[in-house]
Amino acid sequence: MAAPRMAPPSEMSRRLTFLFAVAAGVAIGNLYWAQPLLGFIAGDLRVATTTAGWLVTATQVGYAVGVLLLVPLGDVLDRRRFVPVMLLTSAAALLLCALAPSIGVLLLALGVLGVTTISGQVLTPLAGDLAGVAHRGRVVGAVGSGTLTGILASRTISGFVADAAGWRAIFALAAVVAVLLAVLLYRAIPPLAPRTRMPYPQLIASVGAVVMRERAARWTLVLAATGFAAFSLFWTALTFLLSGPPFRYPAPVIGLFGLAGLAGVLSGLHGGRLHDRGWSLPATGAAWVLALGAFVVAAFAGRSVALIIIVIIVIDVALQTQALLNRARLFALSHEARSRLNTALATGNFIGAAFGSAAATTLWSAAGWTAVTITGTALCCFALTVWTLGRRGPLVIRFAVTDGAVTNRSETSLNRVTFARSARIARNAPESNPP
Repeated sequence: MAAPRMAPPSEMSRRLTFLFAVAAGVAIGNLYWAQPLLGFIAGDLRVATTTAGWLVTATQVGYAVGVLLLVPLGDVLDRRRFVPVMLLTSAAALLLCALAPSIGVLLLALGVLGVTTISGQVLTPLAGDLAGVAHRGRVVGAVGSGTLTGILASRTISGFVADAAGWRAIFALAAVVAVLLAVLLYRAIPPLAPRTRMPYPQLIASVGAVVMRERAARWTLVLAATGFAAFSLFWTALTFLLSGPPFRYPAPVIGLFGLAGLAGVLSGLHGGRLHDRGWSLPATGAAWVLALGAFVVAAFAGRSVALIIIVIIVIDVALQTQALLNRARLFALSHEARSRLNTALATGNFIGAAFGSAAATTLWSAAGWTAVTITGTALCCFALTVWTLGRRGPLVIRFAVTDGAVTNRSETSLNRVTFARSARIARNAPESNPP
């Protein structure tokens, strides 16, 4: 029997990992530049604020289309060219946003921006491909942390830039940054052959086929969507809480609370290391227990700024850790289909986030903060039930195709020693040219 081919050495240096993280954060940040600026935009373009609210919807709908129709191309195209092309296209859309003379043009430009700002969803599986098996979780965690930073920091940055130079300035600045990142990534990403070849219709159809083939993928996607539903539920309702009595904070101050959530960035880095050490499933369960406790505390935090900040930190650490672990586990399922698995993950997360936002609005109108925290607690209990039922069966990844080699790899606590030994072998393998 032929010996399995050793995994190639990691090509993800710390510098390249940092560049991927920044690019992923900037790309996802494009979805949120307009969110805190609706009042500015409505006044400048002389439309109602409710009309301006459709700008956020246009961006999100465009992004869902881009994730579904463009991200799978990462499995069949040269990503060294694909990623810069997407960045340059989004730069053109950003420039059109900055110059938009009317609300109609701005709606169109933001829709195109949403479709094309999918670079982060291509870079994350690419980072998993370039990282060695022993460091894949850490690298994916770092890039995922960049995405989280973009989500949380973009609203704050947008508000400050708009206050200083007007709402068009943030789009112009983002366009310049996108062009710069396109150049840097084209020079930094190593040449890579497409991982598979198939016609485009078959490629899109295969997204569902990959998910249906892998039971662990289906169960993991349920956990991931539940996490994003809880995350969106909390952050949407938090805006209502902080803008009303007894706080009555203005929008710029509310945006600063998002900075407390950056604690989740550090958790993403540590979560990746837990995956690399074979602790993925135990750590996922612990993260959900932590989130459950945070929602219980949140029920009593409605009038305390200090408690709210603590809850923000704990919920972000818990939910972002489980999100990172879900992503790393999905990438362990298949080398050839990582972009398609990431498409399924991002689509499920989008559906979960949309559900969470809608639930927060409805619950707040019905019974306020108490209803929101009870629902968040229920979501955590549901996730823990899924985790409990799946941790010794459906959620266990019994094999993984990584860099062309099949590695026995069960992520339950019973097999951490085996996994750690496989990781050490990969780390000590002699260097060879990547295939």
